[in-house]
Parts: sequence; C-alpha cells; structure tokens
Amino acid sequence: MAQIPVQTIHRDPQLFYWILFPITIVMILTGVLRHYAAVLMQTAPKKQDRKTIREQRSLLHGINVRSNFHALSKRSFNNRRDALTAAYESGAYLKDPERRGQPPPNPMSDPSSMDGMMGMMKNQMAMIIPNTLIMSWINAFFSGYVIMKLPFPLTIKFKSMLQAGVATRDMDPRWMSSISWYFLCIFGLQSVFNFILGDNNAASQMAQQMGQMGPQPQGQMFGPGVDPDKQFLGEAENLAVIEHYSVLDGVEQRLLEGISV
Repeated sequence: MAQIPVQTIHRDPQLFYWILFPITIVMILTGVLRHYAAVLMQTAPKKQDRKTIREQRSLLHGINVRSNFHALSKRSFNNRRDALTAAYESGAYLKDPERRGQPPPNPMSDPSSMDGMMGMMKNQMAMIIPNTLIMSWINAFFSGYVIMKLPFPLTIKFKSMLQAGVATRDMDPRWMSSISWYFLCIFGLQSVFNFILGDNNAASQMAQQMGQMGPQPQGQMFGPGVDPDKQFLGEAENLAVIEHYSVLDGVEQRLLEGISV
C-alpha cells in the first residue's frame, strides 16, 4: 500500500522567533493594557430607586416561582400564583403605573439608558481599535508567511481557517499562516489572561463578546425600550398555564416500595 508523501516546506528558522513570538507577546501586552484601560474607563453604576428595584425583583419572583413550582405544595403554589397573577394584571408592581398602556420611552432620551449605551460603546472601542491596529501591523509586516506546522493531522475544512492570507491550494492544512496565528491568539489566550489578571478580567470578557457576536435568541429583561407591563402580563400567562405537580407526590408510597425491595 503506497503511503502519502509528507509535504515539506523549507523555512527560515528565524521566522519562528521573529514572527510567532512577537505576535504572541504583542497580543498578551495588548490584552493587559486593554484590561486596565477598561478599568479606568469604567463608571460606577448609578443607584436605583426603590420602585425600580421592586419592579425588577417582582418579575424575577414570578420567574423563580414558575421555574421551581415542583418544590412547592399545590396549595402554596396556588396562593403564590393567584397573588402574583393579580398583581401583574393590575400593574401593582409597575414603577410608573400612570404610563401603563403607553409605548416605552425612547432610549436615546433616557439618561440612564444613555449611560449604559456609552459604557457599551467604550468597551466596543477598546476592543475594536487595538485589534484593528494589530491586524494592520500583521498585514504590513508578516502577510503571506507560513510560520509553523501543527503536529497532528487535520482535514481540508481547516485550511481556510489556518492559512488565511496564503493563497495556496495544495498546501497541507497543518501549516499555519501568521494571520491565522493572530486569530487563534484572540480566543486562545483567555487562560493566560485569567492567570495574569484573574478570572474577572476585561481581556477575556471582550474575547467572549467577539465569539458571541450575532442576534441573541432572547431579548433583554430590563433593557432600554422594554415595556415592563407586557413582561408582567406575559409572566402572568406563563404562570396560569402551569399544571402543578410536586416532587413530594406519593413520597410515602415510594418510600415504602424502596424499603420493601
């Protein structure tokens, strides 16, 4: 049986030290600087008033009752469901009951929403600007270089991911270009940042945000532009359709059957 010949590319050994190491070190230093820049730009959250906290906690109370109804007895669950449903439908927990039935305020005119949007914009700029500069630096100095070969085999599907910037059709997918190493460093250095900066660091959080870009399946619960009255009415409907059962139903019979066995 004929063996597939091993593909060999003669490279300058100095490429490993003058391309791979500088890109890795620059990515680590950029992540550290990004973390401290995010800490300096972070603003302290504003203290919420009592009505806003009551509105949010009341909705969370209904969600917790709906999620853990099986841990309650039937009587206890019915009492909680009746009380919450009546309060939700009457608008007793709304922060502004007089605005019930009106469209939610424009987020652009709400100072609290503007502060949150400005904080998100700062985080996005702290992520986009360094990545753009590093990408331009790599394209200017290291574009088209093949820097290393992975020690394990890969399928042809990994070729476009590992050989970005290298227009070759017959190259083994195990060879990696400099631009591909940059993209791998963005998502692969999270453990390094956790070791240097701790678990709750801005560098790893921004890498996770890049991996989660796209439409979210569920909307924000208390975000700007959300109508709390519709959320309360929706939660009241969710509570009304629950068919209650308890984990303690028939527990005596199950206990006796377990003892008899």
